[in-house]
This record gives sequence, structure tokens and C-alpha cells, in this order.
Amino acid sequence: MHMSFFWGKDVIILFPGWPGTGRLGMYILSLATVFLLAVAAEILSAAPKLKPRSLSPAVGALAQAAVYAFRMGLAYLVMLSVMSYNIGVFVAAVVGHGGGRFIVRYRELTAVARANVVKYKSLFFKHMNRNWEAQPKRRLRRSPR
Repeated sequence: MHMSFFWGKDVIILFPGWPGTGRLGMYILSLATVFLLAVAAEILSAAPKLKPRSLSPAVGALAQAAVYAFRMGLAYLVMLSVMSYNIGVFVAAVVGHGGGRFIVRYRELTAVARANVVKYKSLFFKHMNRNWEAQPKRRLRRSPR
């Protein structure tokens, strides 16, 4: 077991024999797994809180505690993976956390942008309607036949 960072595909991550020695495909699969664990941990860190009016307080608190415990379990699995001191695993974890944070912030910012567009469109049309109603009514002339 290494006690400093190293680069290579012969590593033990989380379980003995996984991903195995000399198997590049399993090493890549383990990097993808660490990446997805990190993304899931970040996405769950921004999970919306349950509304107390939809559930009883005890059920809502239990659901939030379960989500928190699951997120912490994922975070500890990522931490233990990084403790293999493999540079590839470390990079996969960092990029996964960054990618997860990007997904969360992108979703938040697009929701805010959509809300602003709706707000400004309604203000625009309200203003246009006010100007339209302020104009004097024109009578249509009938064309002579």
C-alpha cells in the first residue's frame, strides 16, 4: 500500500481485489465510479428541503435525515477512494465534485434566468397594453362600393 501519491492502474480502491491488477478496463470503470459518487454527493448537497405542510414534521425530518445520511455515506466513500493515493482517483474525485457543483449551479441559474424572462416579458406586455389603451380609438372607414 502506497503512502504517497502515485500514478498507475495497479491500485486497490475501497475493496480488496477491486479494480484488480493489470486490468485497464476495470481501472477506468473504478475512476468512473468515483467520479459518479462525487457528482451524486454534490447534487444531493443541494437537494431541496421538504415542505413541512406536505408531510408531518416527523416524516419530513426523517426523510431529510435519510438523504443527509446517504449523502454523507457517498462523501465518505469518495474520501476513502482518494485515500488510495492514486492520482487518477484523486483527479476523478475532484473533477466529479466540480462537475456536480456545475450541474447544481447551472440548474439554479437557469431557473433564475427563466423567472427573470417571464417577469420582464410580463412587464413588457403590461407596458405595451397600457400604451395601446392610452391611444385614441380610430374609426375604420368603410370603403365605398
